[in-house]
Amino acid sequence: MATKNADTDVNPGAATAAGAVRLGELGQLGMSVRDLPAMTAFYRDALGVPFLFAAPGMSFFDLGGVRLMLSLPERGSEHRHGSILYLRVADIAAAHAALLAGGVVFAGPPHVVHRAADHELWLAFFSDPEENMLALMSEVPTKSGG
Repeated sequence: MATKNADTDVNPGAATAAGAVRLGELGQLGMSVRDLPAMTAFYRDALGVPFLFAAPGMSFFDLGGVRLMLSLPERGSEHRHGSILYLRVADIAAAHAALLAGGVVFAGPPHVVHRAADHELWLAFFSDPEENMLALMSEVPTKSGG
């Protein structure tokens, strides 16, 4: 009987659409909210989830090493209430190219969404066949941050 784990494929001899790309652990979970200040207070104050930082229209928390992003919905997406899975990759350009070559349709190219003192956060969004949103995510060190 075949088993699955993080280090093996269901069918080890089968080629994957991702080719040599290996998706990493879940890096961030995004949740759309209607009232950002109230939800930020709830997660920070009522639940005691460690607050990391805020950006326009977003608040970020640490859920045991997985970042939780609360955000206002994008225009035209107000009806969506699902979560977004952000998958860490070491090289977002290579992962994007490999998945694109394998037939994954992206909403756009990888792009910087946040600049910190020591890194840039790059994302590339795509959907699964049932229109669940996912994103490749890479924290790229800056020259000033090493």
